Amino acid sequence: MTERLLFGLGNPGSRYRKTRHNAGWQTLELLAEQHGTAFKRTRLLHGEVADFRAGDVRLRMLQPSSFMNRVGPVYRRALQVFDLAPEDALVVVDDFALSFGRIRLRAEGRPGGHNGLKSIQDAMGGPAYPRIRLGIGPVPEGQDPADYVLKRSDAAQRRELPDLLEQAAAACLFWASAGLQEAMNRFNAL
Repeated sequence: MTERLLFGLGNPGSRYRKTRHNAGWQTLELLAEQHGTAFKRTRLLHGEVADFRAGDVRLRMLQPSSFMNRVGPVYRRALQVFDLAPEDALVVVDDFALSFGRIRLRAEGRPGGHNGLKSIQDAMGGPAYPRIRLGIGPVPEGQDPADYVLKRSDAAQRRELPDLLEQAAAACLFWASAGLQEAMNRFNAL
């Protein structure tokens, strides 16, 4: 059986639960709901884990309990605990540089001002780890990006959010079974 890891980025605590910055966590929560599983604390990692089987793939999901700027060591440790290579894991992350509702899968890339991606890059010693970026932008002119991501979506975005999360969940499942290149071909064009 093939094993894969979805590593959702978000900030812990009820204050951040529904913010734009927690789109990665929200995607994993949707997958857990769709597949009848729940997140549980684990002693092995600083976070909560859920898993399910999709065909011949065992898919583990991790929501780190660290704040965004400290998730890198948790990611590196998760790869060790689950005995996975970086290409067997997918980081699920918000991106204010992408228009709201768009998604992009990438094999590697720069952090682009995202503290979670910077933390992972620092922990991994480079940018070579797959990620799916969920568009939550653009940041309104004159607004600080940090303030923007730490707020809840506006009314129009709240109407579109379920579609974004459904699309991201579908892309994660497709990646787990078909691989990154096929997932990029299928979902990056949308």
